[in-house]
Amino acid sequence: MNCICHRIVVPASLSLMAFAVSACVPAPGSAIKDEQVITAVRTVIEAQQSAWNRGDIEGFMEGYERAETTTFVSGGELTRGWQTVLDRYKQRYNSREQMGMLAFSELDIKPVAPVLALADGRWQLTRANDAPHGRFTLLFRRVNNDWRIIHDTTTSATP
Repeated sequence: MNCICHRIVVPASLSLMAFAVSACVPAPGSAIKDEQVITAVRTVIEAQQSAWNRGDIEGFMEGYERAETTTFVSGGELTRGWQTVLDRYKQRYNSREQMGMLAFSELDIKPVAPVLALADGRWQLTRANDAPHGRFTLLFRRVNNDWRIIHDTTTSATP
């Protein structure tokens, strides 16, 4: 009798374990979808860097969702609305000298839902008299087939 129970319990427990493990394994193709999201978000960030470095603030802002709900947090301030963020950038960076050359590095992009992705990284401006730098966290949302920033938290490092 002991042998019969052992034969029933072991295969049943192995089946249950196999089921549990298979539930933790991503579905086929999800890694490919994650890579597609990462590539798409990286493309937006790289386009922003290129636009900034040619002095095109409007082009840089194409990376943000054009909505009143778009938010930007920096220096203890919360700015709401795409147009308000654009106006803030234009006021703060009103010349090519102020804009400098922008470089992003250490990008870490993670899909967190079918229509959301989180991007962390470093930014640095290189200007004639200084080189401000810091970190950022961006929340992207897929709208139609485009990925756009809906929330931006950017910090500046102490010089």
